[in-house]
Amino acid sequence: MEKVLILGASGFIGNALYKELCSYFDTYGTYHTNSDFFEANHKFYEYDMESENIEILLENLKPTVIVSALRGDFNAQVNTHFLIIDYILRNNSKLLFISSANVFDAFTNYPSYEYDKTLSKSIYGRFKIKIENALLRLPNNKYNILRLPMVFGANSPRTMEIKNKIEFGEAIEVFPNVVVNATDILRVTQQIHYIINQKKQGVFHLGSEDLTHQHDLIKDIALALGYKNPLLKQVYDSNYDRFLAVLPKDNLLPKNLRISLQHVINSSVVI
Repeated sequence: MEKVLILGASGFIGNALYKELCSYFDTYGTYHTNSDFFEANHKFYEYDMESENIEILLENLKPTVIVSALRGDFNAQVNTHFLIIDYILRNNSKLLFISSANVFDAFTNYPSYEYDKTLSKSIYGRFKIKIENALLRLPNNKYNILRLPMVFGANSPRTMEIKNKIEFGEAIEVFPNVVVNATDILRVTQQIHYIINQKKQGVFHLGSEDLTHQHDLIKDIALALGYKNPLLKQVYDSNYDRFLAVLPKDNLLPKNLRISLQHVINSSVVI
């Protein structure tokens, strides 16, 4: 059985992934906040990447699969991931790095596929690229790069932000000229489960197979939540459509694990 360590298991994505994997693998997680919740769970370890060396935890636990869902200081994340890379090169282990569509945010004329060149204008995108480039120099069996678009779900931070802003009469910023895809947290965890179980290699784009304008997606989610006339603040940062979407092409998942935007919209509603 694989021994899985999820870094950032107290966060939105990391915690959902722990719940998906813990019944199938010997699964552990780290937390930096929410300590009261995790104190009684011996599968969780407190870890502060800004003051602690990740190698100590790795050498003690000896995971065969490390999933990074870390958030926080970018420099600390880079240093931590370089230490993880050193560890997996010396051990029978691999790293699944959760990345972002923002590694392509400098490209505007078309959606991006798994092995397209990365280029970013944002600090966030460039930091993700730095870790990705280090992983791409490794043997294929040592890593997966998992690029995510916007992640929704019934209790996701993005969905809760839409609900809260509407309830308090605040405007939601939308971008009518930005073409995106999206995904749902439950489908993401199922996809990562499959990638681990099947020992898949390489880069995966875990977004919907279809595209829409960001404005339309937010409006459709608000409508599905029962809000017919949300207050939208339209932001035009370009005179033309620009793309911020990661589409799968080279590494396709089974049909039952793929996702459409309609599924994303439906999944934002608690039934």
